Amino acid sequence: MKSCSLLFILLCAVAHLNNCDGVVFTDKIFNVLRYGATPNGKSDGAQAFSKAWNEACGTDCGWYGSFRVRCRVLIPEGTFLVGPVSFRGPCKSPMVVQVKGLVRAPINLGNFKHKEWIAFRHVSNLLVTGLGTFDGQGRAIWPHKHGNSLPPTLKFLHVINAKIRAITLVDSKFFHMVIGQSQHVTVLGVHITAPGNSPNTDGIHIAYSSDIRISKSRISSGDDCVSIGPGSSNITVSKVRCGPGHGISVGSLGKNSEDKGVNAIRVLNCTLAGTTNGVRIKTWRDSPRISATNILFSDLVMKEVSNPIIIDQEYCPNSCDEEKPASRVKIDNVRFQNIRGTSATDVAINLVCSSFVPCDHITLENINLKPLPPSPGLAPTVPLTACTNVGIAKAIGHVFPPPCF
Repeated sequence: MKSCSLLFILLCAVAHLNNCDGVVFTDKIFNVLRYGATPNGKSDGAQAFSKAWNEACGTDCGWYGSFRVRCRVLIPEGTFLVGPVSFRGPCKSPMVVQVKGLVRAPINLGNFKHKEWIAFRHVSNLLVTGLGTFDGQGRAIWPHKHGNSLPPTLKFLHVINAKIRAITLVDSKFFHMVIGQSQHVTVLGVHITAPGNSPNTDGIHIAYSSDIRISKSRISSGDDCVSIGPGSSNITVSKVRCGPGHGISVGSLGKNSEDKGVNAIRVLNCTLAGTTNGVRIKTWRDSPRISATNILFSDLVMKEVSNPIIIDQEYCPNSCDEEKPASRVKIDNVRFQNIRGTSATDVAINLVCSSFVPCDHITLENINLKPLPPSPGLAPTVPLTACTNVGIAKAIGHVFPPPCF
């Protein structure tokens, strides 16, 4: 009797030890092949994917002893061509989507009626994992069209308690991942890659969400590696390697009159290499009266980065109307701390704040940004700090280039 009890305990323990992609053998499996998906890279598997999800989502997968059994949608090895799919909740059990194969988006934009490819909506207790790949096939589209009329690869909307782990996203037509109106989401060990000249291919975009963690991931893109948009709070980006791309950004903020502010943003222990910006806060002119507060950039390495530290309250990526009023976004309590490396531009620290609401409580602490070695025959450059409309500010410890306040 004792041996049976011990065996049961051991089985329960083993069943809930996560392997490298977070899947356990107690999950009840819904294999997309059983619903008609064909791994030939030619037949559209969207309907089969939807059927597998709908059955899994509607099933109470029960309990294993005292542990809740998860319903797992399995996308096995092979290449699957899949049109737009919306995975909707709420579901009766915790959900897992395990991607072991290669999932490819259609090239024909006529397939995308709602500007999205794969979306998760109103789902709680979700894991997306599996060491597989989502290929947006953006390379066929970028030369002809780009911008927000194109579908991102993955959308997570109104999602609570989710983990996106150990998957790869390549060549999205637009943003690779969007997290919106969601809470308690962790992105861990994700690899995102697109060429440095690919348009609007942000790695991960967050908006109107709270308690989001992005960690131990590699992101290469043609735009921001991570962009933290309006309405975001308690966001942590840590141990991310970014580059190529436009860096890690808070913003842009204030483009739309309904935009909300951001609060409690942390970017920690990240490496940026060959990016066009390092860490930045960007806001639009003529914005609503909102705030960007309690922001920490700490323990960062810059490798040949242009504009390593930047606040840009005159953000305008295309044509600008200089007659528009200054930004009304109040930037307050921002700390740049323990940042070192090399700057590819003369102005290594560029703080351009609003004339309407100057930045306050800006701290530069232990900064060491050196110039790149000069080309043969040229004198070495000296990095500079530039300040516009900076209010209350202070420098702590060694700061190079020297502060402008």
